[in-house]
Amino acid sequence: MRIISGRARGKQLASVQGMEIRPTSDRVREALFSSLASRFGSFEGLEILDLFAGTGALGLEALSRGATRACFVDSGRQAQKLIQTNSVKCAMAQHCQLIALPVEHALGKIRGRFDLIFLDPPYRKGLIDTTLSLLSQRDLLKPDGLICAEEDKTTEVPQILGRYQRIDLKSYGSTTLHLFAHTPTKETP
Repeated sequence: MRIISGRARGKQLASVQGMEIRPTSDRVREALFSSLASRFGSFEGLEILDLFAGTGALGLEALSRGATRACFVDSGRQAQKLIQTNSVKCAMAQHCQLIALPVEHALGKIRGRFDLIFLDPPYRKGLIDTTLSLLSQRDLLKPDGLICAEEDKTTEVPQILGRYQRIDLKSYGSTTLHLFAHTPTKETP
């Protein structure tokens, strides 16, 4: 597993074997970031929230491409060590914040809003629905921001969750990426 593009391009990321952490494959990450680049134009100045961060690969890829800061949330000790190791390896530790709590507790402690939120929970546990609902309650996504949720392709994810609506859906092997944005509001004349 490596950083695909940007100033840390080619840096190998520390990872682990086993079921506790399931990193997003290079192939899926490359497709995701290509799609995000076409939507954002540039990652320059973006603020990132990486939930269920695992190795930190998604947030670090965004930082490598020009994002300003990334907040990583993961309650697993192994994941926390990987995020710290990988942020140092990529020379981006000064742009990283690690919150070592379960996501549902961490969201209440996070201040500010984010341009891009990565959501990569363990598959088939219903965590996309509950986490998007919490994100909606806390209003953590900037008005033009995006949420990228990764789930097993056999799992149904609702079209609308809280204030967010799915705007795109792409499958790669057994993985489906769901892109959510704010639900459009009707303007009154």
